[in-house]
Amino acid sequence: MNTGFSALFTDFYSLTMAQGYWKHHMNNRAVFEMFFRRHPFGGGFSVFAGLETLIECLNNFSFSREDLAYLDSLHIFEDSFLDYLGAIRFSGALWSVDEGTIVFPQEPLIRIESNLIEAQIIEGLILNIINFQSLIATKTARVWLASNKGAIMEFGLRRAQGINGAISASRAAFIGGAAGTSNVLAGKTYGIPVMGTMAHAWVMSFPSEEEAFRAYAALYPDKTVFLIDTYDTLKSGIQTAIKIGGELAAKGKNFGVRLDSGDMHYLSVEVRKRLNAAGFSRATITASNDLDESIIETLTRAEAPINTWGVGTQMVTGGNDAAFTGVYKISAKDEGKGVFIPTMKFSDNPEKTTNPGIKQIWRLKDKKGLAVADVLSLEDPEDPDILEVGGRYSFWHPQADYRRFCHTIEGNAVPLLKKRLQGGVLLEDTPSLRSIQKLVQEGLENFDQSYKRLLNPHIYKVSITERLRTLKLNLIKSYFGNL
Repeated sequence: MNTGFSALFTDFYSLTMAQGYWKHHMNNRAVFEMFFRRHPFGGGFSVFAGLETLIECLNNFSFSREDLAYLDSLHIFEDSFLDYLGAIRFSGALWSVDEGTIVFPQEPLIRIESNLIEAQIIEGLILNIINFQSLIATKTARVWLASNKGAIMEFGLRRAQGINGAISASRAAFIGGAAGTSNVLAGKTYGIPVMGTMAHAWVMSFPSEEEAFRAYAALYPDKTVFLIDTYDTLKSGIQTAIKIGGELAAKGKNFGVRLDSGDMHYLSVEVRKRLNAAGFSRATITASNDLDESIIETLTRAEAPINTWGVGTQMVTGGNDAAFTGVYKISAKDEGKGVFIPTMKFSDNPEKTTNPGIKQIWRLKDKKGLAVADVLSLEDPEDPDILEVGGRYSFWHPQADYRRFCHTIEGNAVPLLKKRLQGGVLLEDTPSLRSIQKLVQEGLENFDQSYKRLLNPHIYKVSITERLRTLKLNLIKSYFGNL
């Protein structure tokens, strides 16, 4: 959803650097990659989300006259540079994995090939969109798996990080596995099913609980869910729900109840017993109240008879992990001769030392179709690394240390990065949100359960080819040999 996007949505240093590049005639082609350093939530997988939103913003990338007037008022930028910004549009190429792909640390999820100024200015935009939506999609996928792939309702609007945050969170949550959202604007914008029951205020606004339930059932006989914990769940709420539910049943209608407080396991079991005893075995039970994947997994394993889960705060804010660790680094540059030269960042922290060059990601699978490893290779236009079925290879740890494994590709090797934009122009239509959600769910099936468990998941292999390792070691040797 484009809500008046401005190219000013960038970090200030991106513009000061851009003016420096412009001033020094340093606007040759460059390649930047977006990757992340660790999974959120202590998990074993992440979900890539936000690509369609990013592409829409890049298609609308421009500085308005008001934007330029503001920059001029800062007395930092030259008039000629502001004239340059006024004419700028994103004219580069964008490569990415499919939105909804299950992804892992160190992999280049997005590759930008553009002139240096454009590539620099869009850094903040890329990271803001992809980091947030990937965080929420990953959280939701964990919730969905914890519920034993049950029905999840996203109820997070009132706790989300602002208006745009709430709408983006609804989109990402649907990608991650939510069946619908309470956010009506997100429903309209993205075609997500909208869902909701009633609030305690509805019940408390009537003289009695019975009158509140009866009025609601009369308004929405086909979608009646009674909130039964306003006063007393077992002594009042469920009894009243059964009474009014009986009136609905006499008309051939089903109903449900929602629990929003108390011991969810105990209450759901007791409520189920009473519904069944009254002949309402088809009546559904929804649970809400600050749920997260750990609570839901515990209730699911305990066989709590809950049909639907309403999850809000913990899902749309990221809960106990506030941010996705995506970063954006230059990996190759054209020094004016028409050929990309690989570059890398060095660091005392090995995890912050980047992998150089233009790269592709290969997902290796076994004969059963299960993913066994992802491999980063060099994508030299003249001589790319190609991984072939039946080939036996040595793959190395991304930190270029001694760790390696030898592997014969028995299933297939799938390249994940695809070109989406060329010259700033979209090459193919973006998929529907529902098809992206399906890709997530099918993708999760391609990984062993050990990578998906909540507690202490198995670490999935992400490695580099022999050729990429050699390039990296040579650059390290060259740099430190010159010190």
